[in-house]
Amino acid sequence: MTRLTVGGSRVRRADFLAVEEPLEIRVGGTPLAVTMRTPGHDVELAAGFLVSEGVIHQQHDFSAAIHCASDGEPNTYNVLDVALGPGVAPPDPSLQRNFTTTSSCGLCGKATIDAVHTRSRFDVAEDPLRIDAAMIITFPDQLRAQQAVFERTGGLHAAALFDGRTGEMLVLREDVGRHNAVDKVIGWALLQGLLPLRSVVLMVSARASFELTQKALMAGVPMLTAVSAPSSLAVELAESSGITLVGFLRGESMVVYNRDDRITDVAQESPDPAGSAVGPLEKAVHP
Repeated sequence: MTRLTVGGSRVRRADFLAVEEPLEIRVGGTPLAVTMRTPGHDVELAAGFLVSEGVIHQQHDFSAAIHCASDGEPNTYNVLDVALGPGVAPPDPSLQRNFTTTSSCGLCGKATIDAVHTRSRFDVAEDPLRIDAAMIITFPDQLRAQQAVFERTGGLHAAALFDGRTGEMLVLREDVGRHNAVDKVIGWALLQGLLPLRSVVLMVSARASFELTQKALMAGVPMLTAVSAPSSLAVELAESSGITLVGFLRGESMVVYNRDDRITDVAQESPDPAGSAVGPLEKAVHP
């Protein structure tokens, strides 16, 4: 590559790039979806994807997975066939994606918005999680410190699970797709027999989109934290399901959009600079 500075020099050198390759996920030999991902932890990715889609819910629902060659071609390790556990129903045909899921969109190919509202078996509203704000603000630095591939490429998202009682990082995964990174940590939790993820915090290095909030709900995660903004639909889903949603988690501050009762030492509402009391959340609405 050439690093160019306007009015300055041109420097040629080698560079590191984040790998992006397609992964076809099959269930019982039947193609289900193709997602663009960073190779690695593919079994966790497939397991987490199936949790997010409501196909599986517990460790015993996932029997095995194997990389296989496609139509007589050499094995490129970009096709993964999953075997479900005994008695687990195969995915409904309506879940089959109409086209490739990109690394930036975990919902591409869904036929209708109704198909996105998958019902979760886990009730996060009753989760007893209580966590100190001083602990939460340490999560972004812990996340960044463990992003080994991002350190070399600058091109990956990360997701991590933290124990809400001790603050311990349980697992971290990186991927070119933020939804894939979340599926990988959820898949890890499923394979470890940890679902539902009671009193666990999901931390993401990107914005808090609807799809990531949905994935948290499907895994029974009571709190989602993000370094950037949430979308309006993400906030609505958090409100309807009882998820504590935290955005703009930077430095010593954060914005809590729902269920701030789970976070201790949160300052009481105070007047804004104009002198009016802080009111309910305002959402940006596009005409």
